[in-house]
Amino acid sequence: MKIRVLVVDDSAFMRKVIADMISSDAGMEVVGTAKNGEEALQMIVSLKPAVVTMDVEMPKMDGLTALKQIMEVSPMPVIMLSSLTTNGAVETLKALDYGAFDFITKPTSLIKVSTPEVREELLSKIRIASRTKISKPSMVMRQTRPTPVVQKSEQSRTKNIGSRTKFKKLIAIGTSTGGPRALQDVIPYIPRDIDAGILIVQHMPPGFTKSLAERLDGMSQIQVKEAEDGDIICAGVAYLAPGDSHIKVTKQAGQFVIKLDNGDRVSGHKPSVDAMMYSIAELNDRDVIGVIMTGMGADGADGLVKVKANRGYIIAQDEESCVVFGMPKSTIKLGVVDKVVSLNNIANEIVKAMEV
Repeated sequence: MKIRVLVVDDSAFMRKVIADMISSDAGMEVVGTAKNGEEALQMIVSLKPAVVTMDVEMPKMDGLTALKQIMEVSPMPVIMLSSLTTNGAVETLKALDYGAFDFITKPTSLIKVSTPEVREELLSKIRIASRTKISKPSMVMRQTRPTPVVQKSEQSRTKNIGSRTKFKKLIAIGTSTGGPRALQDVIPYIPRDIDAGILIVQHMPPGFTKSLAERLDGMSQIQVKEAEDGDIICAGVAYLAPGDSHIKVTKQAGQFVIKLDNGDRVSGHKPSVDAMMYSIAELNDRDVIGVIMTGMGADGADGLVKVKANRGYIIAQDEESCVVFGMPKSTIKLGVVDKVVSLNNIANEIVKAMEV
């Protein structure tokens, strides 16, 4: 049975390009195309697609407004198409909050629109999305405990970063599909005084990670920033790998220092969770907590094997709370995970692991 896809975009050219890419896969069919969110809502009722691709910016009814209505009335996998702009990044993060399955960036050049890389990314995400059960974006955790209210002045942010370069543990978190929203259910619950430096790899293209870091920082007790080459890792600060750069760690004069690497993809990704974990494992430091969260594929699994070999402590997100269970499942299969917990328990488990 073919995967039924509805394509929504205000550009006739983009509708045709996207539809042609989807139709080139024998396992998929485009059941309709819509030029705005209003048309999309009507066509969803009549055509019953399995997956929707939705442009963010459209006249009459934009993608975000349509997405909110879809998720409220009839939740289904929606893949957003976003522009590579600062505003596009902010809007995309909102879409993921509203329940979008994932997103794809629109190429800046028409020549690059239908490249094999873009086509494969689109088709791969449609395949995974079609097998994913989508529910209203209201996690159980959000119903049982409120997100901490954090008020940070610009002065307090700059003053706290760079204060404690000696700490007990290094925490390394890897995630992909579903990660931007899942991180909001973990990072804000890590206590401000945690005696650890924190590294995060979220599979995202350039331009989006800075917006994600700022968003997490605004709601968290700890500091969150997009990592920069040469950053000295400090306790109570989370460093998010920039899009298109691996984040690695070296030790200099007793301090942990971030090295950004613009090399080839590792495990199919850049930034890569495996690249981060390999680097941390090479430090030969047992005081590491590895966390693997929602995401498709297996990035991070091999790296966590090496972290575990140095007596690191490994936490994996459970299947029920994952948007896609691929990355945690691959790691669990290798027998290196110490604790499998639901999304709303990851922060608590990290705090407990500080004493291991």
